[in-house]
Amino acid sequence: MNTGIGKVITLGSVAALALGVCLYWLLLAAPGGESATRTFILPLGTPPETALAELERQGHIKSAWAFGLVHSARVAPGAYRLASDMDAFTVARRLAAEPQMKWVVIPEGWRKEQIAELLAATLDWSEREKLDWLTVATARNREEIEGVYFPDTYLIPADEDAEQVAKRLRARFHEKFAPHAEEALKQNIKWTSLLTIASLIQREAAGKADMPLIAGILWNRLLQDHKLDVDATVQYARDTDQSYGIEPCGTPADPARPAAATDCDGAALAPAAGAYLGMAAWWAPITIDDKRNDSRFNTYRHRKLPPHPIANPGLAAIEAALFPQKTECFYYLHAPNGDIHCAATYPEHLNNIERFL
Repeated sequence: MNTGIGKVITLGSVAALALGVCLYWLLLAAPGGESATRTFILPLGTPPETALAELERQGHIKSAWAFGLVHSARVAPGAYRLASDMDAFTVARRLAAEPQMKWVVIPEGWRKEQIAELLAATLDWSEREKLDWLTVATARNREEIEGVYFPDTYLIPADEDAEQVAKRLRARFHEKFAPHAEEALKQNIKWTSLLTIASLIQREAAGKADMPLIAGILWNRLLQDHKLDVDATVQYARDTDQSYGIEPCGTPADPARPAAATDCDGAALAPAAGAYLGMAAWWAPITIDDKRNDSRFNTYRHRKLPPHPIANPGLAAIEAALFPQKTECFYYLHAPNGDIHCAATYPEHLNNIERFL
């Protein structure tokens, strides 16, 4: 009798083992035999259940349902290098680690310093790598200092350094900006001037709907040799002063001026290495004292455009600079509800201040 029970147990164990092996090969084994590496890209905002279904659809796993049993954690958006000879357990371990490529979303109107903080946090840069972005990769000449780090959504290799990322963002800018550069040439506008104007529009507008009107007002001021009086330029000057400890476009004879920086009329404009202090909050509201800053970027004190863009504008701001709204207005303000109000004369502007502010 004992022998019979043993045979039943043995047969049951064999059957269970056979069933387990069968289920493994059907549901959890590698979907293919080759070891060639393929990239699995998970877009931002993908729901967890969709991520597993996409893994199955692209042939990285055999069953989304079965894979969910061995990998219950959420898959972080990004790109992962997977191979067809990986079984579900190996794929699960790979997905539990950091993606090999990470999503970076750069908002319109950010300074390169803000972008540096975002890149450093996302790509795990050291302080040295962040400083390389600010003082080397983005500071070789005036055309690369600001404005050409295009605001967009990027999928960036996690091991990409500051130099490579800067080239990536500049390449995207030149790709998107090319038709606008052609239009600027037709209108006899230097592309660098266009980009500087677009950066002012980007920072001054409450939204895209405001941009053509603000562009028209700024062009009116420029063409009639009127000071631009743009608050955003004062913010840029003040924040640069505070974040580097010195205004790069200040007086060249200033004894506190970094040795690595040259006058804004020169080719280089990089603060000395190690001088970057950072800011707790960029673009904070300005004060009366801020308007006394003698920076070349302060358009309340200096006529014409700043030496270079103050931010990285999006396409809407660039297009507004190229195709401004025709207006008689020279002044504008935003009411607390965000509505813009413009005036042709200063007395009318004062009246708008009284009415809306």
